[in-house]
Order: sequence, then C-alpha cells, then structure tokens
Amino acid sequence: MIRSLYVRVALTFIVSVILSLFIAFYAANYWFRDLFESEMQKDLYNASEDIVAIFQEMKGTDMETYLHNLHWARRYNITLYDSNLNKSVFGPQQDRTMILDSTVEQVLKGQVERQAGKPFEQYVGYPFKIKDQSYAVFVRPVMRNTEDNFNYILFTVLAITLIMGSAVVLIAARYLVKPLKLMTQATQRISKGDFDITFSWLKRKDEVGDLARSFSHMAGELKQLELMRQDFVSSVSHEIQSPLTSIAGFSKLIRYTELPEEERHQYLEIIMTESERLSRLSDNLLSLASLESEHHPFHPASYRLDEQIRRIIVSQEPIWSAKQLEMELTLPPVMIVGDEDQLSQVWINLLSNAIKFTPQGGKIKVRLESMIDRVQVLVHDSGIGISQDEIHHIFDRFYKADHSRQREIGGNGLGLSIVRKIVELHQGVITVDSKLGKGSVFKVLLPGVMKKKALNS
Repeated sequence: MIRSLYVRVALTFIVSVILSLFIAFYAANYWFRDLFESEMQKDLYNASEDIVAIFQEMKGTDMETYLHNLHWARRYNITLYDSNLNKSVFGPQQDRTMILDSTVEQVLKGQVERQAGKPFEQYVGYPFKIKDQSYAVFVRPVMRNTEDNFNYILFTVLAITLIMGSAVVLIAARYLVKPLKLMTQATQRISKGDFDITFSWLKRKDEVGDLARSFSHMAGELKQLELMRQDFVSSVSHEIQSPLTSIAGFSKLIRYTELPEEERHQYLEIIMTESERLSRLSDNLLSLASLESEHHPFHPASYRLDEQIRRIIVSQEPIWSAKQLEMELTLPPVMIVGDEDQLSQVWINLLSNAIKFTPQGGKIKVRLESMIDRVQVLVHDSGIGISQDEIHHIFDRFYKADHSRQREIGGNGLGLSIVRKIVELHQGVITVDSKLGKGSVFKVLLPGVMKKKALNS
C-alpha cells in the first residue's frame, strides 16, 4: 500500500501524463493521417513525373546508374513495366505486395493509378511512351524513410515530453506536499500542547494559503480555549477549596474542642452557609454546562412576561424589604414566546444582584417596554456600580467585580454567565451601563413576537 502522499501525487501525475501522451499519439496519427497521405500522394506524383521525364530523356539507357546518383531518387522504389508486362526495378529492393497485372494494364493504356492507405502501401502508377512504346512506371516510398518521416519524429517528441514532464511533476509534487507535511508536524505539536504555530506561506492567495490561515486561526482558538480551560479549572478549584477549608476547619473545632453552645451554633451556621455555597456552585456549573451543550432542553411557550417578573419580585420581597429598598415597577401587559423556566433564572439573577449591591435604603427600578419587534427589560439599581475596566468582564465565568463584597454575599461569579447564555439562546442581547457610586443598568433585549396589547384577563 502506498502511504506517502508525495508518491501518490507523483504517480498520479506521471500516469496522467503517460495516458495523455498515449492518447495524443494516436489522436495525432488519426487527425493528421489524411493530411500525411495527401502530401505523400502529391510527393509520389511529382516524383513520377520527374522520373518519366528522365526516362524519356535517357531513352531507358543506363537508368540504374543515373538514378543511383540522384539523392532524391533513393527515397523511392521505382518499378518500370513495358507493354509486355516485363518489369525492371530501380532503387532498394523490398518485399512488397505485387502490383496486379490489371492495374499495370490500366496504366499502360494511359490512366494514372493511385493507391492510398498505409505509407508503405502507397504508390502512383504513371504512363508514358518512348518511340511509340507504352510504359508504366510505379513509384513507391521506401519504408525506412516513411517511418522516420512521421511516427519516429512524433514518438521522439512525445518521449522527451514524457521524461521532462515527469521530472517537473516530481519537483512540483514535492513543492505541493511540503506544506501538508509541515502542517502534519504542526498538528503533532498541537497535540502536545504547543499552540505557537507559524507558517511562512500565510500570504499565499491559493488554497494552501487559505488552509494555512485557517490552521493558524484554529491553533489560536485552541490556545485560547486551553487558557480558558486552565483558568476555569483554577477558578473552580479555588471556589471549591475555600468553603471546603472552612467546613473542614470548623468541623474539627466542633469535634475536638469544648465550645460554648452559642459559639458551637455559630460554627454550625458557618458550615451550613459554606455547604449552601458549594451547592449553588454545583448547580450553577451544571446549569452552565447544560446551556452550552447542544442537547439542552428548550421549551418555548407564550406567556405574560410582566406577570412573571412581578411574581419573582414578590418572592424576593423579604430580602429587599429587610434592606428597606424602594422598588419602582413599570410593568405593562406584554406577551412573549420563550422558555419560561430559563427566563425566570435571568430575572432572578439580575434582581438578586441588584438587591445585593444596592445599599440600605436604596432604590431599584424595573421597567418593561414593548417595541415594534422587540421586548426590553431594564433593571436599574442605585448600588456601588462597576468600573469601566471591569464592565467588559462581568459576564465572564467566575469574574467578580467586587471580591470583598462577593465573599460576604456568597457569589461565585457564574450568575451573569448563565444569564447571558440564556438570553443568547433566546436570540436576545444583554448589555450593561454602569458608573462607580451611581449604580448599574442591565438591559435585556428579546425578540418580540406579539405587540403590546391590553389584556383584560
């Protein structure tokens, strides 16, 4: 089995060249046969006229010596017939098909006879008279000269073309295969974790250049994915390690230390809080993994978006009431088609963040707007805000704009990542506008399938 691509390409080209030359050889023979035969017939006819003129001039005496000294006459086999069908042969003696007596007689009667076909089968019979005696001269080409005249030259040209073409093909095949070999080596490097791949033919405009650019882009994407994977593993490990350390430490204190009842309950409360934190982290990781998979369940249905948001705000009333937050709602009746459970997570996360980061006595505004073909939800808080340097990263996994506050409230930096993914699954967009000390505004824009309308129910 031939495994080398270079050998395959080279053999394919060589076989193609040989086959093409083989076809070209026979095609040329076929296409030029009529032309070649016509030219040969013309040449034989002219030679016949010249030879007849010589016979008439020499009156048939010492013709062998005279014709032998004529170089052009050596190219022909000359047969002379008299009126009694006696023949004399001049020139090279070759085994030929005998000329029929009936053909000779026709020429003796004054008719010019021609025989076409293969080169060595052609002849011209030409009549003439000397002293009132009728003669017929038949002129045929010498076989050796005929072969050298066409087929030999054509075969030689095609053979040289084959040799030169094969050499060029071998060089060209090596040139074509070289980029593929280097890409194979690059693939092996990538499999070992080396993503710093560069190619010298990135500026080429052909398919190899396109492949090289795509390959380099792929290597860059894989490098970015690897960095994200490492960062993800590091973040998950850190998020898990911190509560586990707290749980293990306080468990040992409770087990091996005589503690007052109040202090014991305090440590147990910390253990419960950290356990809940681990549970939320696990749930969020599973949710994010499910959302990013191709088989995440998606069940769109038509429902009242304003009622959904209102229910979620009411369910969180104990939390925002405890902080004495003012809640301003603008929720006109709006119908939407979407996955109600998934969008519920979006509003819960956004409202939870607004409540967490809004100080005591602050204000939260929730406004629902129905446009021509869009539905927009705005969640505006008067909290601590986000700096411009951090605002571009808040949707990244495990990113925490305020690490000290996140530690206190138990955030893990996955909530907004989940929110963005759900919004994208609904073909929507989420943006944020924020300033430090002045709060933040989260805008969720979803495709609207029904215009706002007054609902009596």
